[in-house]
Amino acid sequence: MIACVFPGQGAQYVGMGVDLASRHAVARRVFDDASAAIGLDMLTLCREGPEERLRDTAYTQPAILTCSWAAAAVLAEAGVVVGCTAGLSLGEYTALVLSGALAFPDAVAVVRQRGQFMHEAARGRDTAMAAVVGLPAARVVEICAAVPGFVEAANFNAPGQVVIAGDVEPVREASTRLRTAGARRVIPLAVSAPFHTSLMRPAADRLAAVLAAVEVREARLPVVANVSAAVVRTPEEIRRALVEQVASPVRWEESVRTLWDLGADVFIEVGPGTTLAGLIKKTVPEARVVSAENQATLEQALSIARVQGPSSRRDTLVP
Repeated sequence: MIACVFPGQGAQYVGMGVDLASRHAVARRVFDDASAAIGLDMLTLCREGPEERLRDTAYTQPAILTCSWAAAAVLAEAGVVVGCTAGLSLGEYTALVLSGALAFPDAVAVVRQRGQFMHEAARGRDTAMAAVVGLPAARVVEICAAVPGFVEAANFNAPGQVVIAGDVEPVREASTRLRTAGARRVIPLAVSAPFHTSLMRPAADRLAAVLAAVEVREARLPVVANVSAAVVRTPEEIRRALVEQVASPVRWEESVRTLWDLGADVFIEVGPGTTLAGLIKKTVPEARVVSAENQATLEQALSIARVQGPSSRRDTLVP
């Protein structure tokens, strides 16, 4: 079974998505639909940036969603059959579009506001996020809890990789203590707010009102939610998961294991970057993992999808 997974904020770069938009009419239509939905020339933004603008979460989120959905649309046009899906943080919206639960123009409009809400929730605070590599998750949580000030675990990405977030000085202090405790690396991340921490609660509350006014349909295929690492299907489950996700840690490692348990043995990371591919390989080394963000990688993904077929595992579960 093929699982499509979609990246979140931090995967952005100037030039993303442009190759596919220039080669495939279906991808170009996705960019056009995004531009119409939010009144922003999305192709120009992705092609020209500048990088500083693409790092602004109000622009980053719709841009990554658009590039990811453009790549997914090309895969779909080529006949790739997907059995289940998930996305990291922002990427969960692309997964929901793939499942039929959200219309793409609605998703773009929602994530534009989501990005604004998250940026505004951190306004006036000097914040940071950092990836911690080489320590058990429980140890990272313990060390953060002992640091004065605000710092929390925000993403549980893979075995031995946890992202922390909070105010700059507590994040720095936690980073020092984590290195002393044996972390192999602590890597600052190029993001503009402490996502998936309790500091984002005001953003979650504002997002709830937006989602209440958006049509959400029952998902046509299993979508694994970040906040629970469980499948969500109904509109009520989906809205609740999207709201809770903003101010709660992302349980990505568990989400990948859930996809594997559903029967996924081929994972296609659809959209900019290859971060998820690396995390998946660390979590389920037996899986075949490929990225699809431009013509070359998309062709590789198609070759694997065609060779693999709908499913080759005998332990495939029917969700």
